Amino acid sequence: MGLVANTREVGRVLAEASKALSVLRTFKMPRSEDCVSLGALFEDAVAAHPGNIMLLFEERQWTYTEFNVAVNRFAHLLQERGISRGDCVALFMENRVEFVMSMLALVKLGASAALINSSLTGAGLVHCIRATQAKACIVGEERASIMAEVLQDLDLQKEYDYLWMADSGLDSTPGSAPDWAQDVGAALTAMPSNNLPVTRDITAGETALYIFTSGTTGMPKAAVVLHKKIYAASLGMGRIGFQLKSTDRLYLCLPIYHITGMCPGLCAFICSGGSIYLRRNFSVSTFWHEVQKYQTNCFVYVGELCRYLVNVPPGAQEKNNPLDKMLGNGLRPDVWDAFKHRFGVTRICEIYGSSEGNAAFLNLLNKEKTIGASITKVALVKYDIETDSILRDSEGHCIEVAKGEAGLLLAQINDRAEFEGYTNPEATRSKIIENVQVAADRWFNTGDLIRRIDVGFALGMKHYQFVDRTGDTFRWRAENVSTNEVGEVLNLHPQISMANVYGVEVPGVEGRAGMVAFELEEGAELDLAAFLSLVEHELPSYAQPIFIRILKSAETTVTFKLLKGDLREQAFHLAKVGGDTLYVRKPRSNRYEMLDVEFYQHLVAGTSGY
Repeated sequence: MGLVANTREVGRVLAEASKALSVLRTFKMPRSEDCVSLGALFEDAVAAHPGNIMLLFEERQWTYTEFNVAVNRFAHLLQERGISRGDCVALFMENRVEFVMSMLALVKLGASAALINSSLTGAGLVHCIRATQAKACIVGEERASIMAEVLQDLDLQKEYDYLWMADSGLDSTPGSAPDWAQDVGAALTAMPSNNLPVTRDITAGETALYIFTSGTTGMPKAAVVLHKKIYAASLGMGRIGFQLKSTDRLYLCLPIYHITGMCPGLCAFICSGGSIYLRRNFSVSTFWHEVQKYQTNCFVYVGELCRYLVNVPPGAQEKNNPLDKMLGNGLRPDVWDAFKHRFGVTRICEIYGSSEGNAAFLNLLNKEKTIGASITKVALVKYDIETDSILRDSEGHCIEVAKGEAGLLLAQINDRAEFEGYTNPEATRSKIIENVQVAADRWFNTGDLIRRIDVGFALGMKHYQFVDRTGDTFRWRAENVSTNEVGEVLNLHPQISMANVYGVEVPGVEGRAGMVAFELEEGAELDLAAFLSLVEHELPSYAQPIFIRILKSAETTVTFKLLKGDLREQAFHLAKVGGDTLYVRKPRSNRYEMLDVEFYQHLVAGTSGY
C-alpha cells in the first residue's frame, strides 16, 4: 500500500513539474532596457481576449475592451494635466474599480503609482505621500474626509493636484467633489479612448509602483517595484502557481495596495486574460455565496482569511463550490488541512516574498504545508532574537543552521536577484548584510525566520517553511506592525513617556496581537478615553493595541533599550504579570476595560472571538 501511494506521489510530482516547465519554457525574464511594462502586458491581453470579462464589481462588469477604453480616457486626462513618464502619483482609495483604472492609467503613461494603505491617517498618511515625492494624489470619495485633515501638511496644490473619484458603490450615493479637489468623472467622457504610444516605450527597469511595507523601525517604507518585478510575479508566479488559463476567475478581496493582492492576484489575471471578481474587503458571511454566484475557481489569500472560513460552521453554500485553486501566504498547517479537505480545494500554492525583497518562494509542486522552493540563492543563518543580531564565526562569516532548525533567511544579491530597495537610501542600506559566506558578498536580510523541511519526493528541490518574524515587527490582521512606529504614537499620550510595544500570541488566532506596557506616575490612573482617542485617530486598525499593561517598573538595558523578551512570554497571563494592571479591548468593542478572569479563560481556550 505504501509503495502504491509513493508511486502515485512520484507521478503527481512529475506531472506538476511538467506543467511548471511548460510555463518556464516560454518565460524569459526581461532585461532592464527591454520595452516590457505592465501597461503593455495589459494591452496584449486586451488584444488577445477583447470580449472576455475582465472585472466584476458590485453588480457591474467590464470586458477587456471596455475597461481599456476607460483606462485610456483617464490616462489621456492625466497626460493633459501634466502627468508624464517618470512622475509619481499617490493613489488613496478602497478596493474598487476606479483603483484599478487609476493604477493602469498611470503605468500606461510611464508614471508610477504610490499605493497608499487606505486605513492610514494623520502623520502616517502624510509620510507616505511625501516619501514618494508624489506630484498629485487621486483620492476616493470614501477617503476624502481623511485626506482633508492633512492637506495643510502636504505641498500639493489644492484644486489642481488632488483628483477626486466619486464612489458609486451599492451602499453609497455619489456626492460632490470637495473644494480642494477636482472631479475626474465629469471630464472623462470627453477624453480620447485610443492607446497611448508612450506605453510601448516604457522599459522593464522603470518604476511601476511604490508599495509600502512596515519595517522594524520608523514609518512605513516605500518599496520600489519595477515593471520587471511585476512581470515575474504576474507571468511567472501567477501562471506557475495558479496554472492560469484565460477561463479562470479570481475571487479577490485582499487589499490591492499590497503586493499579494496586486501582483500574483490582480496583475497575474489581467495579464492572462482571466476574470476577477473584486471586493472592497473580506466578508466571511458572504464569501461562499459570492464564490457560487460569480463562479470563482481561484482565490488569492492570506492565512487569516482562511482561518475565519474554517471556523464558521458548515453551510449549504460551501457544498459543491467551484473553488479549486488558491495562492497566497501565511496559511497555518492546521488550517491548511481543514481548508483543503472540507472545501475540496485541490491546489494550494503557498508563496513567500515581499514588496522589496529579491527572493520569492513558490510551492509549485503542490506539496503540503510548505512555502516551496526558490531559484534565488538563499542562506538560513543563526540569529539571536533577544539581542536582534546575527551570529558569526571566528572568521566573521554567518553561521548556517542545520536542516530543520529555524534560521534568519538571507538572499544573495546579484545580477539575477537585484535588490531595488526603498526610496530611503538609509533604509535600503540597513537591509543589506555583507560577509555572509565570503568576504564582500552582499545579501538581503528578509527579517524572517525560516526552516528547511522534508516533503518527500521533490526532484531535488529544497523546500522551506515559514516560522516567524524577527525583531520588533509582528503581523496582525495580515499586516506588518512596526513597534517603533506604534510606540512613537503612544508616547504622544500625556501620561506615557516610554511605551514598550510588542506582539503576543493569542490561542487560535493568526499572527500576534499588539500589546503595550508602560509605567504611570505613582497613584495615577490611565485616562482610557484619551488613549482610545489617540490610537483611533493616529493608528490604522491593525496597529491599535489589543492589550495594555501598566507596569510597576519598566526594565531597560544599560543603554536604556526596553526589554521585550519576558514581556512577550508573560503576555496577558494573569498569573505571570506580578500584580500589574491589564486592560483589553474585546472584539468589536469601542472601549478598553480591565481584563477579568472570565474573558481571560476565553483567551487561553481560543474562544476569544478575535
